Formats: sequence, structure tokens, C-alpha cells
Amino acid sequence: MTFLYDKNGPGYLATGQVTCHDTPGHEIPCAGSGQDAEYRRGIPWPQPRYERQGEIVLDQLTGLFWTRDANLGEFPMTWQEALDRVGQMNRARAFGFGDWRLPNRRELRSLVSHQTRKPALPEGHPFVNVFPGWYWSSTTAAISTAHAWYVHLEGARMFYGGKDQSFLLWPVRGTGTGAVPATGQALCYDAAGREIPCHSSGQDGELHIGRPWPQPRFAVGKESVLDRLTGLCWRRDADITRHPVSWDEALTAVAGLNLGAGGEQGPWRLPNINELESLVDCARHSPALPSGHPFEEVQAAYWSATTSAFEPDWAWALYLDQGAVGVGQKWGQHFHVWTVRDGGKGLS
Repeated sequence: MTFLYDKNGPGYLATGQVTCHDTPGHEIPCAGSGQDAEYRRGIPWPQPRYERQGEIVLDQLTGLFWTRDANLGEFPMTWQEALDRVGQMNRARAFGFGDWRLPNRRELRSLVSHQTRKPALPEGHPFVNVFPGWYWSSTTAAISTAHAWYVHLEGARMFYGGKDQSFLLWPVRGTGTGAVPATGQALCYDAAGREIPCHSSGQDGELHIGRPWPQPRFAVGKESVLDRLTGLCWRRDADITRHPVSWDEALTAVAGLNLGAGGEQGPWRLPNINELESLVDCARHSPALPSGHPFEEVQAAYWSATTSAFEPDWAWALYLDQGAVGVGQKWGQHFHVWTVRDGGKGLS
């Protein structure tokens, strides 16, 4: 079998978005739009993406193995109940394996397609019993440790909920190909948010699954910063407009930046939502960026270049204080602008 992850290529997944949409949500030609679907950056998806192996499905994009049944638990359960249920699966060697786990938040998001909705999974997926609701991850929310991250499979939002609430679980196994970076979480917490020993917890902070972060993670230039984890080059100034803008204003501001720069090292662009999310350190909050990061003028929330497939007059945004992935209506002056470009041409 052949995987598409190349350690010398992009270190994050493409979103799957292939159409462009204006502010009212109408589909438009992508050329010159500056939108996600014009650039289509990230590790491309293999075709076919999935290989069914009985009641297990291999995602050939990430190398992760998922249960074909996306609702093995049948009913919603608390976070600790979900972790315990996966432990029971391992003791019973469910489907012949004893290394199942609750996915961390990046593993769970890796299933998402930003081109589809209800569910937000790639077209032609082989899964059954997919529920259009919230699914638990094994990653605690650093901003409120009595909460854990979950992903909504109706439309692809990622936020955090109280560990005493009840949601679904979708087990995963395998260490993957390295296409999905680790989250950065290093500690473990109980349902009340108290730090606990990680041993045998089944939590993200114990397992640290995903591509390890390079040390140092960032190479710093005068105006730009290379993220050695993803290969992306970010503008060191994380707020080019100095105030919240609409989505169209964000795209226009990036175009203006390129006109002024002359484009010697490749054009800046508004990042897609996976590029933005790749910056998040799940051990931190306010902002949810790695400790010692070199960025300046960091703001609470940022526009992405990715339209919401659920409602195309909305676009995806990163809420950087928490590390959450949500949406904003395109016409509103809601978010700030942080630009990115491919890192192959070096720093400036």
C-alpha cells in the first residue's frame, strides 16, 4: 500500500475543499479568489481514500485504522465512560486488536471533509451509523480542564464540552504515517479538571500520538517565521489589518500585501482552516500557541480561506484564545488576518 505523506512535503492535511463561494454563499470561479479551493494546499487525499478491512477501515491518507461502525457505544456517554469503554474493547481484543484508543483531537479532525456536510465526511466513505452530532476526543481543553475537545460531524466544528456531559465515541488504532502532528498535550486530567498521573489513562497526554514537534519548532526571520513542523512560513506580525474585518476585507488585505511586497518569495495567502489549526498547542491557551513562540500582535480569532460547506455564506475561523475551530458569517467584521505562504523559499 502507498501513502502520500512525504516528510519533505507539507506537514498537514488538505481540507478537501474544491469549490469557491462569495460572501452571500454563491459558487464562483476559484481563479484569483484567494480562497482555499484555489490553492488546495496540504497533503492531497489518495483515491480511493479508504480501504475496508472487514469491520475496520484504513484511512490511506493518515494510516489510521477506524471502526467501520461510527457508533459502537450506541448511546452517548461521559468522557470518562468513553475512555473506559475503549479500555473494555482492548481487554476483549475487539476485532482482533488490543490497542484501540479514543482519538486525540487532530486524529478526529483528520476524518473531516470541508466540502461536505451531514455528515462532514469524504464522499463515498464506507462508515456506517455516523451520527450528526458531537464525538469525544481524548484531548483535554487547556483553557478549562474539566472540559475535553469534541468534533461535530454534521458540519465539522470543533469545540470543548464538560466531561460530565454525554457524547459519542469513535475508536481508532495505529500510529499513522506521520501525516497528523501531535497535539502538544503532555498532562492528564480527571473529569473534575484535576491533574492526575497519565499512566493507563488512555488520554492524549499519556499517548502523545502523532508526528513529534521539532526542537526548536520555529525558525525566525525579520518579517516571517518558518514552522518546521508543517513547512509553512507565517508572517511574524499576526495582525495585518490592526482591527477585525469581514471575510472579503481579509482576502482583499492579503492581495494588497502581495502587491506591496512584490512577491519575491512567493505570495502570502489567507490560510486554510487546517493551516491555522496546525499552529495550536493543546497544552496552552490565551493564546493557544507553543511556549516561546516568536509572533507579534497575536489576536483572539482569525479568518481562514475555507468556506463552511454547511452554510456557504459563513467561513471557518480559528478562535486562538481557546484553540477552537468555528465559523463566522462572512459579511461581519468579526476576525483578524494572519497570512501564510509556502516555506520552500526561505525566510525574509
